[in-house]
Amino acid sequence: MTENANIINAPEKAEAKKRIFSGVQPSGILTLGNYLGAIKNWVTLQDDYECLYCVVDLHAITVRQVPADLRRHTQEALALYIACGIDPEQSCVFVQSHVPAHAELSWVLNCNTMFGELSRMTQFKDKSQKHSDNVNAGLFTYPVLMASDILLYQTDLVPVGIDQKQHVELTRDVAQRFNGVYGDTFKIPEPYFVKTGMKINSLTDPTKKMSKSDPNPKSYVAIIETRDETIKKIKSAVTDSEACVKYAEGKDGINNLMSIYSSFTGKSFDEIEKEFEGKGYGDFKMAVGEVCADGLGPIREEYARLVKDKAYLEDVMKKGSDTASYLARKTLSKVYRKVGFYSVK
Repeated sequence: MTENANIINAPEKAEAKKRIFSGVQPSGILTLGNYLGAIKNWVTLQDDYECLYCVVDLHAITVRQVPADLRRHTQEALALYIACGIDPEQSCVFVQSHVPAHAELSWVLNCNTMFGELSRMTQFKDKSQKHSDNVNAGLFTYPVLMASDILLYQTDLVPVGIDQKQHVELTRDVAQRFNGVYGDTFKIPEPYFVKTGMKINSLTDPTKKMSKSDPNPKSYVAIIETRDETIKKIKSAVTDSEACVKYAEGKDGINNLMSIYSSFTGKSFDEIEKEFEGKGYGDFKMAVGEVCADGLGPIREEYARLVKDKAYLEDVMKKGSDTASYLARKTLSKVYRKVGFYSVK
């Protein structure tokens, strides 16, 4: 396959398929929540869509990062993408900061986004509370950079969880506003939701999303943890005193574990309830821990191999950024022309 053939040299294929864009921050080792809520679903989309999957390192620095750790985590995230089943020959896999057009478009869209819109973003409020010593402008305008990520590639569909729905809505509003002022420029993207695994919550506080930045390591399962560590964490997950495996309001811990079990086994909640009818939480947690550990096992093994191959990972980064840059410059050039920036050929 020639360089960029997956997108640039196959216009018939690109036109026939809708385009998808998504990404995850390399702010720490990726978790079970990242896998079930995002990456596992990305893998299934590759055959039916033209996919661009990004390691969004620009987003990561809204929170202070140790530079050496950020570089390492970026490489690890890329290795995990591939270990999970993302095929660089089939999808465009790249690092966000390697395509300067993301930051360039973000400034133009900042000038077309209202202060009031950003002030209503719930994630800004949440992160401001968590990082009260570093409430920076980037944290506030983070959704504009996300809109730039999406609009830069004329994206049709954005795989999101419920917590990101607000950002896609803002992206649509900004795109429609820009198109209304300057003429047809951006495709208006649609959110793409999956039925299960949309949002995997913390094991210690199942009312909150599982996060790799949580200071309590018992709250999440890292994808590359050992089998024993995975089972141990699932067994210690917070549940309730009812001792009944049933998906219901107020049973956040059990609902969360049922979502995890469903994502790995493909079983419906009704089927899970019947399977564990009359059984206690101990049996259920062990079953969840084992299917989780077994499901992540092949990923852990492939990741261990890939992360040692720096030359291969850098080659993937280079080819991916070349493909992404080609597409991004087409949109950015159009935007610059629309807003009136002077260009010299």
